[in-house]
Amino acid sequence: MTKADLVDKVTALGDLTRRDGEVIVDTLFEAVIGALKSGDKIEIRGFGSFRTRQRNARTGRNPKTGEKVEVPAKRVPFFKPSKELRDSVNPSGNKGLNSTQPDTKHIDPHHPPAM
Repeated sequence: MTKADLVDKVTALGDLTRRDGEVIVDTLFEAVIGALKSGDKIEIRGFGSFRTRQRNARTGRNPKTGEKVEVPAKRVPFFKPSKELRDSVNPSGNKGLNSTQPDTKHIDPHHPPAM
């Protein structure tokens, strides 16, 4: 789904013009971006939460030349879906891992878990 598709869905929900739908979608995105820039967390019940995570500085590699490159520390946006969203995407008969045991095989060293 693109931003234009989302605007169309919002516009179709009520007696709104396309411009009104664009303003609503843009306002929502700007609010999320503004909160993340200021270090705030956004939590939307039943959907998920947005926050930033700190990535440590590291030595990377230029894939074209193979040359080592220093990658500075930075904050990156992170989305964590709610249980309701995960359950709606994965029907109850199709559960993956046992939810009581963490998946330690797929920990990304560049994206450490939130503290």
